[in-house]
Amino acid sequence: MAEKKESVASVLIGAAFLMATSAIGPGFLTQTAVFTDKLKAAFAFAIVVSIIIDIIVQMNIWRILGVSGKRAQDVANEVFPGLGYFLAILVAIGGLVFNIGNVGGAAMGLNVICGLPLAPGAVISALVAIALFLNKEAGKAMDMFTKVLGIIMLCMVAFMVVKTMPPVGLALKETVMPSKIDWLTILTLVGGTVGGYITFAGAHRIIDADIVGVGNLEKISRGSVTAVCITGVMRYLLFLAILGVVVTGVALDPKNPPASAFLIGAGQIGYRIFGVILWCAAVTSVVGASYTSISFLRTLFSQIEAKHRYWIIGFICVSTAIFTTMGNPVTLLVFAGSLNGLILPVSLGAVLLAAYNKKIIGEGYRHPMVLTVLGWIMVVFTAWMGFKSLTGIMKLFG
Repeated sequence: MAEKKESVASVLIGAAFLMATSAIGPGFLTQTAVFTDKLKAAFAFAIVVSIIIDIIVQMNIWRILGVSGKRAQDVANEVFPGLGYFLAILVAIGGLVFNIGNVGGAAMGLNVICGLPLAPGAVISALVAIALFLNKEAGKAMDMFTKVLGIIMLCMVAFMVVKTMPPVGLALKETVMPSKIDWLTILTLVGGTVGGYITFAGAHRIIDADIVGVGNLEKISRGSVTAVCITGVMRYLLFLAILGVVVTGVALDPKNPPASAFLIGAGQIGYRIFGVILWCAAVTSVVGASYTSISFLRTLFSQIEAKHRYWIIGFICVSTAIFTTMGNPVTLLVFAGSLNGLILPVSLGAVLLAAYNKKIIGEGYRHPMVLTVLGWIMVVFTAWMGFKSLTGIMKLFG
């Protein structure tokens, strides 16, 4: 029995790190640097508020999917026939495009670390990710991989905090008494942390491991909060490390803000540390995006269900092939980012409706009303943001 409990705990921690490291990608690093440069210490408040919102979204999704034992696309199909297919296609397209960027980030990481050209760096990084899914116990391998690389990132960013000596007192004061509040920044952070496929990475992992049902509800809730907290700690540490640089008045390089912050803060050692963090962030995001994108298609298509590990490997290969031949497709990334903004309101709305459908969740579960109300508020906010972003992009491209 003790072994089973340890296994459940291990899977939940692995699922938390899978979700967290899926969120902590190349875009996460750049976003944090840009907003720290813009808001300075006041960015601390935005981080904390976004963490609270992320917890609301994550708890709603993990609890309802966990109790039902069904993946998001299946729940969506039961709420409204065909919605699951729409959601799955949206996630798969967005996941593929973002994965091209993740592969590119991993290649850039190796280039910073050891000067390796981008194309070989992309291939090597892809092979590392593929090796996980060639393992017969791919779930365990993925859990361990994301845990180890997640911890490495946290330790290295903590080292940079010590090195850059930020005004911690000021940051703590701004956390609770901000001199400036930027709600657009907060919602942007939410979209980058639990938007798109990201929040489902951990939820689908616990379903794969059969950690489902009302009996596991407490563990599922704890795992959902742990996932957001890991991401939040990483964001706050990264913010402090970069704050220590920008408060000196030094301008960050707009072409690569986080890299320049690490270079200014700790010289060539800092630059190499950034390379390691970038590679870890990008390659774990490759794993998370590939696993989650295919998990949305598995139950809808029997051919994918039967050979899902090989479909994940194919997903990584296609992403890598596109990057090595075309580079980062900037237009596609921008457009996919806008489509990505529609995934959370649609999926969260479907999951919240499922919470009150006994055919989906059974008779023994009552979803907390406070989570429902807060969840619907997030549906409205993220739908507005997603629509605004998409219409802006449509105007931009004619």
